Amino acid sequence: MTTTDPYMQLLGLETLRVEAGKAVVAARVRPEHLNIHGSCHGGFLYSLADAAFALASNSHGTPAVALSTQMQYFKAVKAGDRLEAHASEENLGRRTATYRIEIRSEGRVVALFTGTVFRLEEKT
Repeated sequence: MTTTDPYMQLLGLETLRVEAGKAVVAARVRPEHLNIHGSCHGGFLYSLADAAFALASNSHGTPAVALSTQMQYFKAVKAGDRLEAHASEENLGRRTATYRIEIRSEGRVVALFTGTVFRLEEKT
């Protein structure tokens, strides 16, 4: 399984770990990731979480595509901060699966992403 894609590369995201139902993706917040208030853009945080979500949900070898996601933002993040998105599988069914992704900075959770995927049938 590929552990990066062109969008991840564009944003400077780094895959640290992928295993069955889990993934960890990291990034350093750069000046171009900031919003008009000078803190990390929510879209960057979402993209980081979404990358971990995609890797974890596709880690079983069955193609999976997003059905729904939700994002909660708890703490502001600034340029220079190192972030890690930790994805874990909460439920794995035959056709759907749900994941929890915590975005952490220096051990504290700064945002929470949850997502559900549709698991496509394997082609035989």
